[in-house]
Amino acid sequence: MLRTGIIITLLSLLVGCVTSGPAQPMRTAEGREQARQAYIDLAVGYLREGMTGQAKVPLQNVLKINPNDSEALEILALVFQQEMEPELAEKNFKKALSNKRDTRILNNYGSFLFEQERYDEAYNVFSEAAKDTMYLSRSRVFESLGMTALRLDRAEELRLDAQQPISLLELGILSYERKDYIAARRYYESFVSISEHNAASLLLGVRLAKIFEDRDQAASLGLQLKRLYPASAEYQAYRTEQ
Repeated sequence: MLRTGIIITLLSLLVGCVTSGPAQPMRTAEGREQARQAYIDLAVGYLREGMTGQAKVPLQNVLKINPNDSEALEILALVFQQEMEPELAEKNFKKALSNKRDTRILNNYGSFLFEQERYDEAYNVFSEAAKDTMYLSRSRVFESLGMTALRLDRAEELRLDAQQPISLLELGILSYERKDYIAARRYYESFVSISEHNAASLLLGVRLAKIFEDRDQAASLGLQLKRLYPASAEYQAYRTEQ
């Protein structure tokens, strides 16, 4: 339904270009921006549904309006990334960033580099993105930075923002999965010192308590997990591990 509405909007704009005489929408900055946004929304809708071929058409239309449109280039890069065309994906990411050092584009480019196992480059890109203190998804950038640091065995070099507890928890979980239990406990303890528990932290706490043979702590955290998050995937995992 959303995509149908966007197509109707586009048709309205294009019909207006033909029938409205002197006030042709595509000849005005406002009209071009409306068309651009409609094309972007249509492309994003296609991409979310995995319809990468269809997503390219509205993106090409945006790039006809402005060949340097960073958002269109970023989405096109994501299209090629999904189509397993890494060279084309990187080309469009770099072109988008050459026009605008946008934090969201940096984050997506870093994720692409991580997927390609180019961890050093990904670390540098995530580090740049993490400097944007106003970015709404900054905690996600720190998570990605932490995961990349672990791949590089550079977790100790990572300067975590004390206001980003999710990063500490993510590093704790990743350290546990790597069987680095000392590091996992350190990250976990740092997390609980600045944040309230959630389902993931309770499960990690139970697992670490078992590793370090603290049965009372494991039982206490397990009861909290059962009481607060009985329908969670973490509680189901806890039950299977008993």
